[in-house]
Amino acid sequence: MDKVRVGFVGAGVHANAVHYPSLASMKDVEIVAICDINLSRLRSTSKKYGVELQYTDYKKMFEEVKLDAVYIIMPPHQLYDIVIDALRHGFNVFIEKPPGITAFQTESMARYARKYRCKTMVGFNRRFIPLLRKVKKIVTERGPILQAVAVFYKHRLGEEPYFRGAVDISTCDAIHAVDTLRWIGGDVERVVSVVKRFHCEYDNAFYALMRFKTGGVGILMSNWAAGKRIHVFEMHSKGISASINPDDKALIYMDNKEDPLIITTQEAAGSNDRIWYYGFYFENRHFIDCIKNDTEPEVNFEEAAKTMRLIKLIYNSQMS
Repeated sequence: MDKVRVGFVGAGVHANAVHYPSLASMKDVEIVAICDINLSRLRSTSKKYGVELQYTDYKKMFEEVKLDAVYIIMPPHQLYDIVIDALRHGFNVFIEKPPGITAFQTESMARYARKYRCKTMVGFNRRFIPLLRKVKKIVTERGPILQAVAVFYKHRLGEEPYFRGAVDISTCDAIHAVDTLRWIGGDVERVVSVVKRFHCEYDNAFYALMRFKTGGVGILMSNWAAGKRIHVFEMHSKGISASINPDDKALIYMDNKEDPLIITTQEAAGSNDRIWYYGFYFENRHFIDCIKNDTEPEVNFEEAAKTMRLIKLIYNSQMS
């Protein structure tokens, strides 16, 4: 196909921050229709990107517009019915994380995708951060991952849970760290965890020690009662260790040498634009390329369901 025809359900802040501008910059993509119940957002987004077809009823858009893909950028507790309707129309579907509010929902969406032979993708953008991908390649050239660490801290004291409590912190946001651990180390076969409530009436800290099926070890540290946002990763293989801050740089130490190899996130991405260096452009490019080349996206609904099941396992594997 010369151009991938894309429709959007959702014209909110995140969609406008990363997905609309990413797709609009691609010459082989055409945004042909937008749906949102907020008329102001619908009109302003449509005007900005020159989209004539505007809807407040997504079902009507699905019936009337020929689409190759639908981006459904909605809160997780509002996703399911829209996603299923899109799949039943045969549309390829991109959604943001988390892919629903339970592993069962994600598994159900994956079943529908198989039934209707649709390509699907979940926006786990950390997998597509150029710095992380470059460092993983360097580290794993020495051998399999021996140890991976994901740290994700935020300060949300005194605030309500996400979406007024519709979804828990681990599933909604800490899932980025959990999914990246899986991407670094592979599938998980055993977990021991601690889930805590720090100065809070709901779970806001999650720690886990996990064993990958490859034999490596994963460590999760996440805490929403911290001083500020801190989001860093470690990767270790034979004779090599890397510490990565995707907002800044990676330090790679090899063979007991004092001086590390330093790679900045902007250098790895070839851009100072956060849409590029934080992976958003590249996850969108990957999805479009998979549609054009008839290949399966790296983070389809089935893959995302594995991460959702790991979130559930962390809750269910707490130390007594």
